Amino acid sequence: MTSSFSKLSLAEPLARAVAEMGYESMTPIQEQAIPVVLQGRDVMGAAQTGTGKTAAFALPLLQRMMKHENASTSPARHPVRALVLLPTRELAVQVAEQVKLYAQYTNLHSAVVFGGMDMKPQTLELKKGVEVLVA
Repeated sequence: MTSSFSKLSLAEPLARAVAEMGYESMTPIQEQAIPVVLQGRDVMGAAQTGTGKTAAFALPLLQRMMKHENASTSPARHPVRALVLLPTRELAVQVAEQVKLYAQYTNLHSAVVFGGMDMKPQTLELKKGVEVLVA
């Protein structure tokens, strides 16, 4: 039986983003992982491409980080608190885009960094303050 995202009691900004993205029912990986991560426990999960693994870790991660969310524009108030490592540049960009969408109505900032390109734009992005760093 697949559960609804509405049963997760996500913070309003996250619930709004999820609804706007058209998410209604959780996939098996989301249904199994999200409640466990929300409890602060570690999870190792595996699922096929396109099954919602990014939401399975990113939504509860953002939910937990919102406890310390602040509206300050000072970069010092937005230190890196989560590092998401991916095996390829393409996957890092894809995951970073999803994290930004999930967090769009929060005061949490995210960025992606990777090799093979000019470091200056990436450094400038980091200096703005980033809680979730995808690499």
